[in-house]
Amino acid sequence: MAGHTIPHFQNDAGHPVVTIGVKEFMCVGATEPFDHPHVFLDMGDDVEKVCPYCSTLYRYDAALKSSETRPAGCVYLTRAA
Repeated sequence: MAGHTIPHFQNDAGHPVVTIGVKEFMCVGATEPFDHPHVFLDMGDDVEKVCPYCSTLYRYDAALKSSETRPAGCVYLTRAA
């Protein structure tokens, strides 16, 4: 998935809320091999969205960049082969 344009997020630590700077994104659950199906989520006009697989609540904050999360460390990075 190198070079994907839609941000991907994971929640290895099991945070109840992950704040992100985009409204369209992919949730992968946790890093491999503990990931769930990579699901596209779109907040639309809302500012929160719950992942139907892992129940992570994603909250939008326009002050964050697409590569930032609060708490830090929830951007999904693919492993080099």
